Amino acid sequence: MGDIKRIVLTGGPCAGKTTALVRIVDHFSNLGFKVFTVPEVPTMFSLGGWSYLTKNPKLYYEGELAILQTQLALEDAFMRMAATCTKPAIVVCDRGTMDISAYISPDMWDDICHRCHTATNQLRQRYDAVLHLVTAADGAEQFYTVDTNAARYEQANEEGLRMACELDQKVRRAWTGHPHQRVIDNHDDFETKLNHVITEISNVLGLPHLLTRERVYIVEVTGELPDCIESEITQTYLVAEPDCVVRLRRRSWQGEVANIHKTQKHVTPTEVIETERHVSNALYESLLQQADPYRSTIRKTRRSFIWHGQYFELDTFHEPVSDLMILQAKGIAEQEEVNFPPFVRVVQDITGDQRYFNYNIALRK
Repeated sequence: MGDIKRIVLTGGPCAGKTTALVRIVDHFSNLGFKVFTVPEVPTMFSLGGWSYLTKNPKLYYEGELAILQTQLALEDAFMRMAATCTKPAIVVCDRGTMDISAYISPDMWDDICHRCHTATNQLRQRYDAVLHLVTAADGAEQFYTVDTNAARYEQANEEGLRMACELDQKVRRAWTGHPHQRVIDNHDDFETKLNHVITEISNVLGLPHLLTRERVYIVEVTGELPDCIESEITQTYLVAEPDCVVRLRRRSWQGEVANIHKTQKHVTPTEVIETERHVSNALYESLLQQADPYRSTIRKTRRSFIWHGQYFELDTFHEPVSDLMILQAKGIAEQEEVNFPPFVRVVQDITGDQRYFNYNIALRK
């Protein structure tokens, strides 16, 4: 029935996916949705006798190929079932196809994609949203455990925590470029993390949700940044009706490009509906004809990273302003402390200061 959304719940080991899936089913079922959940395929194979740690390269290859084939088939089967429902339905995947690429070499990944008649860009576009839950090994170490997954081989010791953080980073990079990839970081209160998941899915479904303020700061970089994802962003605002903001963004990184069209509409002073969609290069160029004549195009470099379990985006502006560096602490509750990294110096807290909203920075003087 209607437009069925396919959503991936991914992330590093011990990130809270199992608990989040229970909350998703409960919350959206109460709103009248039929919620389908696709089980985690790699765990199925591991419990069935296959292992990431096998010394047999042929067995390893056949296992990874079988995981991708099974993932594709399962997702398609659940989407067909969802299409028969007489009420709204969503399909939530416990990990998705791109997760597989984080565990194998690029050459093997390309090979098994070819065997499955697909490619990286096609696989990313299968999903309407990718929600990456950060591993508890990064910032919530006291909650990290291997007891909830018998197939997990990262142990709850210093080396295991390091491995879990590395896997978390690899998985996040695998999905980079998806127009609705959201990082759900760790919080003092796990309930806040779960509520963040529910809010992001509400966005995808076009359901109103309460406005939340990101913590935003003008900063200076005083040291070397950790391993981060760096991208160039070109952002243009389009002509829109009152109480509505329409943004067209092109993001470029490592030779790849993603174009995202986003609409944000206020339904009440405290509630907003957001929709995002991926657009082709041709449509992107066409939509530029609708650019708001009263606003300049924003160009900035974004560096995204996780520090002590919290997710940050560091934007260095080039146009229409320069010498401006803004740090956003994403998804942090009001009562929480921000774990400021030691390589930045906070110049000014501009949280809620409308002068520094991108929409207003773009305003022609």
